[in-house]
Amino acid sequence: MEGKNHYLKAAQRAAKWHDEYRNKMRKCKFDTIAVHGLYSMQEALDFNQGSIIEPMYASTSQAYRDSDEMELALGYQIPTWCYSRIANPSMYYLEGLLAMLEEYKTGQEASCLVTSSGMSAIRTAVDEFLHPDPKNPKKPRNFVATSQVYGGTFQQFSVRKGQEDGIEWRKVINSADMKEWESLIDENTRFLYGEMPSNPTLAFFDLKKVADLAHKHGIPFIVDATVATPALMRPLAFGADIVIHSVTKSLHTSGFGIAGAIVSRKNITSKFGNKDMKANFCGYLKLLPARDNGPNLSPMQCILAINDIRTLRMRMDVCSENTMKVSKFLEKHKHISKVNYLGLESHPLHKIAKKYMVLVDSEFETKDKKPVNRYGHLMSFEVKGGAENARKVFDAFEHIWRATDLGRIKSVATIPAISTHSQQGEEGRKAAAIPMNLIRLSVGAENPDDMIRDLEQALAVLDGKKKKSTSPEYSAGGASSATLRR
Repeated sequence: MEGKNHYLKAAQRAAKWHDEYRNKMRKCKFDTIAVHGLYSMQEALDFNQGSIIEPMYASTSQAYRDSDEMELALGYQIPTWCYSRIANPSMYYLEGLLAMLEEYKTGQEASCLVTSSGMSAIRTAVDEFLHPDPKNPKKPRNFVATSQVYGGTFQQFSVRKGQEDGIEWRKVINSADMKEWESLIDENTRFLYGEMPSNPTLAFFDLKKVADLAHKHGIPFIVDATVATPALMRPLAFGADIVIHSVTKSLHTSGFGIAGAIVSRKNITSKFGNKDMKANFCGYLKLLPARDNGPNLSPMQCILAINDIRTLRMRMDVCSENTMKVSKFLEKHKHISKVNYLGLESHPLHKIAKKYMVLVDSEFETKDKKPVNRYGHLMSFEVKGGAENARKVFDAFEHIWRATDLGRIKSVATIPAISTHSQQGEEGRKAAAIPMNLIRLSVGAENPDDMIRDLEQALAVLDGKKKKSTSPEYSAGGASSATLRR
């Protein structure tokens, strides 16, 4: 027992030091947290050869000094990396960073679990509230969620949860209508879920009112805030219990990897689940369900994501301003019938978005010390003349990339009806307000005037002014690729 006591005391000292360092970092400004995270100079000097950047720990497992240390570690009695399906130092740095960014100025203490993708994060989070009632396994289960969600989320909710598991998804069509939300809740409702701003139509709702509604019924409120990121909106400040991110997108802007994250406040509201789960939701997931289901993120992806997140606030500022300029151009264009961007005063949800979407710490940069609104770099627009005209414009882009992606440092576009939201069918797209002539555009950090010129020349196709482009097979890039394949 003397050996075990030695390890227990050492673990207590280490835990105390880490808690103290985390509390020091929590007092810093957003950009400082984003740049430094939880990686300290002392750790660098003591354990990592003085490396000023978080090292990538590629090892699958951790060795132990003796059987006493192994027993305590595997029993979760002392901190351990154990096995990279559960934890890893690189994972720790990313999780700590995201938790601090989400809890920034919220008055909440948060914890985080990173996963292999945004879809994995959604499943890992919602599954814990959807287990059958052990006292009455045949009792019906349902959850209430907005209909305007990412196509993969739509499939997970409608097919995986609905068709395969028999769990009812009660769709909120008009998420700005609080009466509609409440009308769908009953004693079997496990949680409320919303994506805001939504992909691709930028649906939005009063976050605090929905959180209050969920808590009134004793259930948690889960928010997918991928498009906003913590640089523009932190749902925990307004009562959300759990925040989901596809880290792949705006957080991991380089496009070098896929990742997801769950961030939860301590002591979530839920009439379902055990005491430990409610006290520290992400901590519980990490040590038990995620340990067994294995949705872990690789160490390399953790470090790549950390590196992108360092510049999050400034990127979201620049890209938001670029998107505003592009949206104003499109709003006035003769070939565009509708522009979805929350920053436009003409958008019906502009006022409610203005209440919640604010560039973090912007009050320190303005003369009047007032915060500045920013609305992100996702927008969409409808081309007059239907689906065929939308395809013509889309195919004519020269600098805007055609891909099923968003949040990149480069501008990227897609037609959701034939790509990201194609599988949910016509009825599902109608419920989500996604017509065939809608183009989704994620504006990057390029000079916005260049992106406007690209849009202008692409839209000129509808005037018959653009010549047909050369087939990619015979273009310079195509020829180079063919040469490389020989």
